[in-house]
Amino acid sequence: MGMASLLLVKKKRVQVIVLFVTGLFVATVSAAKDVELVIATAHPPTLPWVYLLRDEFIPSFNRRVYELEPSTNLRWTRAWGTLYRWHDSLAGVEIGLSDVGWVGSVWESSRLPLSNMTYSLPFITDDLVALLEVVNELHDEIPEMKQGWEKCNVKFLGATGVDTYHLLTKFPVKSFGDLRDKKILAPGAARIWLKGSGAVAVNGALTTYYTQIKTGVADGALTILTGAYPFRLHEVAPYLTLVGVGAQSVGGLVVNLDKWNSMPMAWRALFQELAREYSRRSAELALQKSEQALRALISEGVIVSKLSAIEKDVWINSLPPLGENWVRRNEEKGLPAKRVVVSLMNGLRAKGIEPMRAWDSEVK
Repeated sequence: MGMASLLLVKKKRVQVIVLFVTGLFVATVSAAKDVELVIATAHPPTLPWVYLLRDEFIPSFNRRVYELEPSTNLRWTRAWGTLYRWHDSLAGVEIGLSDVGWVGSVWESSRLPLSNMTYSLPFITDDLVALLEVVNELHDEIPEMKQGWEKCNVKFLGATGVDTYHLLTKFPVKSFGDLRDKKILAPGAARIWLKGSGAVAVNGALTTYYTQIKTGVADGALTILTGAYPFRLHEVAPYLTLVGVGAQSVGGLVVNLDKWNSMPMAWRALFQELAREYSRRSAELALQKSEQALRALISEGVIVSKLSAIEKDVWINSLPPLGENWVRRNEEKGLPAKRVVVSLMNGLRAKGIEPMRAWDSEVK
């Protein structure tokens, strides 16, 4: 074979190899899958349950999906407090504005009644980690808990909550009676904590509290320190009274149900696993941030006092039978409210926590 013939053969072989490799590349590119997801919250990432989604949940989910499906490229559209307002968090996920989202059940007393049980049971515990563990267990054990969310076209994945509530006011509070005739901000279901005080409950959210207090719409707020400090509420309400109304389950991480049903089983399992980890981490971080916020408030000159044990008992005992009222109201709707209350209280006791008022013993 002459030199020219040999070169021609080599050239053809190179062309074949190039075409083969190019074909592989095209096939690989065509097999790659782009998946777009929208995640939204009603608050900015100054709050633990928001920045944990940004900094831990999404990166962990992306990594685990890549391990399962290396060809999948996840693209997240993130909307932290910008896609919809605080009172639209459930509707936003329900109608598909976001695929994944944090929903505040605290503003959905009528649509998610069983998920607001802790707000009808104040003074049961300040231990948010234990509380959320029990709340998640109730969602696993009581079908109506999950079904309540699914009726709103969302899949519940894991509870989130807030550190215990205290009073931040324009005026000093030395006794329970000092609240009489004062306008106190209390979110949604929390307004019942003021029954018997003579105070006027004003609705709102952390994002609106500062302006409401500054403009005289309110004289103070029953609020969490992890929210009060970053939103600078102490600038307009410089008196902090440590009360300890109790940690609360305020909402949860959810996925639009239509999106959930379209997901592969492996993704669903991954969402559920990471959501429970997110639930626990959010509780631990909230407690840490609460302690840090208290130190910061003190350092910035906030006048801090603690409601005495006697006055706290006066507050607790002045409350009507909130647990019994909540059970009766929801049992009339055919919901297993008594089971929820009894299971919650017993779940806390199993963790060595004795609530300051035995609400379940009052339920008939």
